Amino acid sequence: MTYSNSDPVEVDFAGQTLKGIYINKSGENAIVKLSSGYNICVPENLCKPRDAPYTAETPKASPLEQDSKLPLLSIISTGGTIASTVDYRTGAVSSKFTAEDILRSIPELGKIARYHTLQPFNVLSENMNPAMWQELAGAVFDEISKGSQGIIITHGTDTMLYSAAAVSFMLETPVPVIFVGAQRSADRPSSDNAMNAICSAKTGISELGEVVICMHTNSDDVTCSLHRATRVRKNHTSRRDAFQSVGRSPVGEVTYPEGKVTLAKDAVHRGEKTLRLSAKLEPHCGLIQYYPGMNPDVLDAFKGYKGLVISGTGLGHVGTDCIEKISALTKDGCTVVMTSQCQNGSVCDRVYETGRDLLNAGIIEAGSMLPEIALVKLMWVLANAVRKEDVARLMRTNLKGELDYDIRGCE
Repeated sequence: MTYSNSDPVEVDFAGQTLKGIYINKSGENAIVKLSSGYNICVPENLCKPRDAPYTAETPKASPLEQDSKLPLLSIISTGGTIASTVDYRTGAVSSKFTAEDILRSIPELGKIARYHTLQPFNVLSENMNPAMWQELAGAVFDEISKGSQGIIITHGTDTMLYSAAAVSFMLETPVPVIFVGAQRSADRPSSDNAMNAICSAKTGISELGEVVICMHTNSDDVTCSLHRATRVRKNHTSRRDAFQSVGRSPVGEVTYPEGKVTLAKDAVHRGEKTLRLSAKLEPHCGLIQYYPGMNPDVLDAFKGYKGLVISGTGLGHVGTDCIEKISALTKDGCTVVMTSQCQNGSVCDRVYETGRDLLNAGIIEAGSMLPEIALVKLMWVLANAVRKEDVARLMRTNLKGELDYDIRGCE
């Protein structure tokens, strides 16, 4: 007999009659998924058709029990490795856990706070986009408005710094907003998801009052660092301490397992800001890194864009043959912002001839801003500036700690 995928079958094997569905054929053998969820490979002639419909066994999740006496936190799940396990269908890691799944898998969280959970989307972070940043900022605003004393956002680490910076620019928050991820999925013995989540919950009930990223400080399971959302970068592909503050120290630290939160002197404290949402963004902005020998025609790809951030060399330079193209972009209404590929220091286009030509071409110096942060800030500034002359002023103004010193320091 010929079977098709998902046909209900019975298999007489090893003295037992096993029920399942037919998956496919491998040589003379059949692959059958049993009602328990396991697959078996047996000679196809042992299979026989079954009339009863196949029903997979789905475990029922027990209701979450929460202590009403504990402070209220919100967990907003967006996906990523912290909410992922191995998909044995493909052998790859995929995002499957919800915020409630995370609470069930890390019972220590229930001893710290009670939680309201929501999941606006469930994606790996390479699929995040500005529209999702806006939706996320709106969800944070709503949760704080409803009385949440802290917000935990689970997020994939690859683009977490972009999302954290976007929420930071869009939102004035009186409570801690903590982005947290994991470098290794929950099914791995070396997973960092539990410690990172517990430290983020401890931060959620702390005196912090700004947007941060909470991840391992080093490879040991001892502390998590709280990195200001606008001064952080992912500096390693897979290490658990991949995130590092750039140009400054972290704004806080959380010990594990004690959960003691220590804040830096310049950390924003709970209640210092009044809740406000300015969620408009201009998505038609780009980011490009200059490289030696870059064909100036590459810049033509950004014709019609509202903004462009260039990651230049050293003090903020590109080849002189690119300056004419940059001038054409600015004359066409594109705001061009110059940043540096260097990890530390400030852009200063007043030192060398090339820099002065770039200033004459209409670029805006971004000081010590990281290129990725400058892109997100430019999206926010272009959407919220009232007058055209406000764009340059706001890009040079330290709004959310994105500049680690006065932008005029190079003068």
